[in-house]
Parts: sequence; structure tokens; C-alpha cells
Amino acid sequence: MSVLTLAVSGFVILMAHPRLYWGVAGNDLTPALFELPITRNYRHGGWEKSVAFYPQTPSPVSASRTYDIFNENSWGRSLHFLAGWFLALTGTAYLVAGIHSGHFRRHLLPGADERTGQRAWQDLVSHLQFKFAPTTGGPPYGILQKWSYAGVVFLALPLMIVTGLAMSPAITVAYPFLSGMFGGSQSARTIHFFVFAALTLFLVVHVLMVVLSGFRRQMRAMTIGT
Repeated sequence: MSVLTLAVSGFVILMAHPRLYWGVAGNDLTPALFELPITRNYRHGGWEKSVAFYPQTPSPVSASRTYDIFNENSWGRSLHFLAGWFLALTGTAYLVAGIHSGHFRRHLLPGADERTGQRAWQDLVSHLQFKFAPTTGGPPYGILQKWSYAGVVFLALPLMIVTGLAMSPAITVAYPFLSGMFGGSQSARTIHFFVFAALTLFLVVHVLMVVLSGFRRQMRAMTIGT
């Protein structure tokens, strides 16, 4: 539920400002790394004539929009940050349990003979040809499963959490090194978006594989453990 809440609220936040930057600062008046074609805020071009605040140069200028922007940031950010803590706490508990029980070492980390491009390519080709090994609803996992699960658990989710914290003004005031790790809060936001896209793709493919490899058996194993 927290993942779904984060996805919806995060997309609402992105809709309010569908521009991504690299560095410390970024706004409608600075060049974007790229823009996303969502909502009426995308490449609006609707600015009133700029007026300098005082005659000396350089002077800040006015930047009033000529259109009604889409902005649901208030509830979107609050809900996003709240759901983020649920994900962080449950994810930490899963990480501790996985390390303590040896689950990661036994089942998730690829073995020495599985860390070759040839084995991964063979497994990928089999999946693309819809040739799946018999599934049991749990370990042992295939090579692609191990690589993707390990990538999500040890790379994507921790990076998602850290970049999220690096965008929070209250947290970066207390711990400025967080945004500095990524070269600025705007860089953290851009990385946050790409990790979100990767996790969304992983979720879609994961659900598709559950359906193709035996939906009832897999759901029974994931819910009641039999």
C-alpha cells in the first residue's frame, strides 16, 4: 500500500512541476535537463512581460504567469513524505531480517557461476521466448530474478530513500551532506525520478511474470505460504 501511495502522490508532485534539472537550483526560468509532457504546466510559455525590480543591474525580474497552473503540492508532498516513512521502516525491517536469517546470502545473491554475462543472457532469452522453469512460489530463484531482486533491495530502494531525504529542506538543513552527495537537491530529484521509473517497470514485469508462471500458485505462496 505504501508503494502505491508513493507512486500516486509522487506523480501528483511531478505534475505540478514536470521539469527535471541537474545541480543545486532549478525553476521555470532556468534551463531544464528535460521536461515531461504532463499537465498544462508543460512548456506553457505563458509569462507576462518581465519588469525589473530596481534600475541597477543585475536586477531580479518579475515572472508572473498568464495561466492557471496545476498545483496539488500541498497534500501530495505531505502524503508522499508520510508514506515514505512507512516504506523506509518496513524496508529496514526486511533488510535486517534478510541478513540475520541468511535469506539474502542463500537465495538472493547470485552465485559465482551465475555472475557471467552468458548465463544472464541465456536466462533472458528463455524469458523472452516464454520458456519458464517450474515455479514453487519462492526460492530457488532464477538468475534474472536474483539480479533484479538484489538490484531492488540493495540499490534501488536505498537510493530512492536517500534521494528523497536529500530533497527535504528540513532534513538537508540538519544534514547538508545528503544533497551534496548528489551535487544538489535538483540532481537528487532527477535521480529519484529515474529510480521511480525503474521500480515501476520492475513492478509491472514482476506482476506479469507472476501471471505467466502460474497466478494462483504464486499468489497462494506469497499470501498464505503454501
